[in-house]
Amino acid sequence: MATRVPYTEPQLRELPDGRREVLDPVRRRWVALTPEEWVRQLTILMLHERYGYPLELMQVEGAITVNGQTRRCDIVVHDTNVHPYIIVECKRPDVPINQKVCDQACRYNTVLQVPLIMLTNGKQLIVIEIDYSSNVLHQLPAPPFFHK
Repeated sequence: MATRVPYTEPQLRELPDGRREVLDPVRRRWVALTPEEWVRQLTILMLHERYGYPLELMQVEGAITVNGQTRRCDIVVHDTNVHPYIIVECKRPDVPINQKVCDQACRYNTVLQVPLIMLTNGKQLIVIEIDYSSNVLHQLPAPPFFHK
């Protein structure tokens, strides 16, 4: 079952040439506004404002090496010991959250070994908890709240 993403509004600006940018509070800079970037920024704000995750514990588009190739994770949320805790895979709103999207995040997880994976297209939010002791995946109704 998917959970609808709660929306908050990221800060936008329009450039003189008509292009639009969104302020990324994690990278602390303006970035080009694309449909996927909009979803990424909504997700960052949701995790921060609604679930209490500090911006300082988030990484956006961090590079990892998977099977000898460099890949970029949309968002990685770290725990208070700065270990990867959540992988977030963001897609444009018109891209369905399906097995292919889940497989992509799981490939990233072969490197990061996080307990939580989130998949979102801004319309759906799927949260998967990984129980490594039993090798079982559990779907959660929402992300857990941050705790120190």
